[in-house]
Amino acid sequence: MASLLGLERSALAGLATAGHFGRADATGLTIVERTDIAFASVIAKRDQRGTLATACDTAFGLVPPDGPRRVAAGALTFAGTGPGQWIASAEADPSLAIRLRTLLGPFAAVADQSDSRLVLHLCGPQVRDALAKGVPIDLHPEVFKVGDVAVTVAAYSGVQIDRLDAATWQLTTPRSTAGSFWSWLSASAAEFGYDVVMK
Repeated sequence: MASLLGLERSALAGLATAGHFGRADATGLTIVERTDIAFASVIAKRDQRGTLATACDTAFGLVPPDGPRRVAAGALTFAGTGPGQWIASAEADPSLAIRLRTLLGPFAAVADQSDSRLVLHLCGPQVRDALAKGVPIDLHPEVFKVGDVAVTVAAYSGVQIDRLDAATWQLTTPRSTAGSFWSWLSASAAEFGYDVVMK
């Protein structure tokens, strides 16, 4: 990822700037780009799901979830993205993939995903309204609960949505589609008014 590797270039460079946009008299949501989170894909090897779970429990004090949920221990999180597949993440940990590969390599294929993603945190009273314009899943809090994860699409771009807490949603999308994704999101948020924070 840009900040961890010292490249000083966000996925939104040339696409977005900090400030208030859209409706001038309201702030329906705040969009924060995160460049300080490391990601790694973890895919269990054939017939190694149980052994992988045991290894994770021993090493990290967590068992990767069976479904589309987030499980965390300390700074490390595993988000279920498919059968026997997870995205692991940790803030400010550029060695995450190496660490996971060292500990889990016999049981899983691990690949660094940090540079490949645009990561946004969204909060505010109109987040669901803005997302509903392009996300084809029900994000009502009684359906999509805190800790839930969805791998879906938004405006023809693949996106992973994580409900971090009652107020915060994390969206990750491939860096290669950051331009089209941002164009859709900023247009969707405009009627509500939105702040952009670049970290």
